[in-house]
Amino acid sequence: MTTNRPIRVVLAKVGLDGHDVGVNLIAKALTNGGFEVVYLGKRVPTDDIVAAAVAEDADVIGVSCLSGGLGHFTTALIGKLRAGDAADIPVIAGGIDEPDQISRMLDAGVYRYFGPGSSTEDVVAAFAAAGQDGRGA
Repeated sequence: MTTNRPIRVVLAKVGLDGHDVGVNLIAKALTNGGFEVVYLGKRVPTDDIVAAAVAEDADVIGVSCLSGGLGHFTTALIGKLRAGDAADIPVIAGGIDEPDQISRMLDAGVYRYFGPGSSTEDVVAAFAAAGQDGRGA
């Protein structure tokens, strides 16, 4: 990954969730913070997220789901990143899920999880830290 450019983030909504206000807010905050953001949209399959992250030379992936299933989708995403030799791309997850599913996704390798009410500043700081970690810094 190239370090002489802004941190590049791929964002996507997973599952059947169509509520995109939060992810759009995060995209705007990241852009205002100097990040490059590629937003893939709603209901994006994990295979497409991996393909886009590799094609875009992403430093971080952010996924959001408010309809449940975030643990399922993030663990699948982590597995596909590993299988695709892209395990070095950190994943940040935001949304709603059961506590056991949140633990499951963190145990699987999700860099950070943010639930409803998280501060935008904390989310942006996590993307900055993950972006540096993803670059091997």
